This record gives sequence, C-alpha cells and structure tokens, in this order.
Amino acid sequence: MLTRLFTHRLLGPEDLEPSDPRMKVVGVFNPGVAAVGQEVVILVRVVEQPVETRQGFEPSPRYDPQEGLVFDWLDERELDFYDPRVFHIRGTGLERLRFVSYLKVFRSRDGKTFDPRDSGPVIMPEGVNEEYGIEDPRITRIGQTYYITYVAVSRHGVSTCLMSSTDLQHFRRHGIIFCPENKDVLLFPEKIAGDYVAIHRPVTSIRFRPPQMWLARSPDLIHWGGHEHLLGAQKAFENSRLGGGTPPIKTPHGWLTLYHGSQRREGDPGPGVYSAGALLLDLHHPKRILAQTPEPVMTPQMEFEQKGFVRDVVFPTGVVEQGEELHVYYGAADESVGVVGFAREELLSAMLKRV
Repeated sequence: MLTRLFTHRLLGPEDLEPSDPRMKVVGVFNPGVAAVGQEVVILVRVVEQPVETRQGFEPSPRYDPQEGLVFDWLDERELDFYDPRVFHIRGTGLERLRFVSYLKVFRSRDGKTFDPRDSGPVIMPEGVNEEYGIEDPRITRIGQTYYITYVAVSRHGVSTCLMSSTDLQHFRRHGIIFCPENKDVLLFPEKIAGDYVAIHRPVTSIRFRPPQMWLARSPDLIHWGGHEHLLGAQKAFENSRLGGGTPPIKTPHGWLTLYHGSQRREGDPGPGVYSAGALLLDLHHPKRILAQTPEPVMTPQMEFEQKGFVRDVVFPTGVVEQGEELHVYYGAADESVGVVGFAREELLSAMLKRV
C-alpha cells in the first residue's frame, strides 16, 4: 500500500440542505474532478432518502417527468433488506433503490478544503431514463471542453450518459452512450490512433466469468464500438466487483489510472470491502497493460472510510496533478468526499518494477 501524504474529509451529508423538504441528505460522494485555472472543481453525487414513514411499507423515490419527485410505497412483507442501498422484491426478483441521486458543483482554491457555501449549479435527473437518479460522474477535459460521463438509473437498468461543458457551470446533455448494464466509463483525455477511447464496465446477469473492464472506441464520443477486453478480476480484493476509477492521466511511462475492486466473502453482509488498485497502459495501444499493482494502493483506513452509509468503501473517481504529488478524490463509505495525496514517483516506481 502507498504512503498517504495527507487525507482530508472534504464534504458530507451534514453540509447540504435537501432539495425537497420530504427528503434528507444521506450521502455526498463519488466526485468528478477537474482543475480549472487556479481552482479545483468537483461534481459530487448527492443522495437523498424520504423522511416519511408508513407502518408496513417502505418508500422508493423516483422522478416522474410530469409530476416531479414521487414515492412508490412497497409492502415490507415482499422485501428483503440485506443491502442498505436497495430493496430486493421477493416475488419478482427485481430491485428498487431506497434513495435518489443528483449532481452538484463545488469549487475550491486549494483542492483540500471546500466551503459548502461556495457551490455551483445542481443537475437534477431528467426523463424516463434517469427516473431513479443520476450518479457517479467522471470528468475528462479534451481540448477546451469538459466531458462528463455519469450513470443514469431507471426501470430499464443502469446506463451511462454523457454531458459536456466549457465552464462547469452550464451543461449540455448528449444522452445514453452505453446501454444497460454498463457504468464506470472513463474517457481518455486525447484521441489515440484517431479515435476517442473509453474504459467501461459491462455487467452481465449470467456469471460466465469474474468482473471485467473493457475498452471501446468512438469517432465522436457518442457512437461506440471496437470493444476489447482490458482486465478481468484475478486478485482477492477484486473478487466481487471490478471497475474503472479515475480518468487516465498521461505520464512518460504510459496512461495511469486507478480502479476499484470489491472483496466479498460468502456470507458477508453488504457489497464487501472496496479498495483501489492502479494500472499503467501503453500510450499508443492502451489494451496493453504495462504494469498493475499486485495489491491495493488504497484501502479503507480512516474512520470516515470504514463507517458510513455503506461501510468499508474507498472509491477513487478523479486525480489532480500537483507538482510531484497526485491528489486522488474519492467517495468514502458511500457517504462523504475525501482527498488523499500520494507521491507520483512512489506509485510509478512500485508499478514499473513489475513491467
């Protein structure tokens, strides 16, 4: 594991007022991150749950295109409650979220402290494909435009959508770019061999293989093909889930990206322990993995990473380069935003020894 130069908890649910008086904020986490001039901008996922209770029923919120925020009341006798994030419906085998999510902008002058009052616009779910909320943005600057991939959740499943912005104040939606079930989409910051390239995470209901990450190519960031397998789970800390974390950054040695893995033992409650690993990909042929950390570079250590809405989670979602340091922004325990500092050379050295 890497040496942490510092660790800061930046924002939590106590820092925000709910968007609706019928709701409470239970999580502020998984931020997309960009350095903009002298500032660091984060686009966070805000999670809210209903306040109202009814005997024998549980509320599952959603956004209706005509009515706005509405609650569906589910009969407790038909539900399983072993996952704090979803209701499992016994009769159908389907799931419903216990919350809804939207996105909100915050700005910082030093990247290590965020004043909740210094916030920007809110991006709310829109349309039927976002009725259960929007989640987990990643920001990549390509030229003078910031492209944001984010997860859209609806009765049709979990898909990945694209937005763009020139100032991270005004946003243009471009719709679904990866159909259900697909998420954790990371864009490379420049074309490779004439194409835009993305890392993505297809999720299948039939378990022929362990969790995987794939590559895809596009001429325009909207239409994607040329899919290739990149990485399959092989290590213990990846046995339950595996997916992209931080958009790749260019180094002289290759594309550097952090990814997440979850380790869950049979019989364990919840989704397991989330940690972070690192990959180094060839600059010209990113399907070629030059190096991979054999163990996690980051695991839940701090109290706010171990205790929260979902315990034992560090989920990296963005990197800002600050001289010889890499500042990694992440979601902690599905509840708050953290930032940790690593020495760039320590990470690269640990990986390059294994090329």
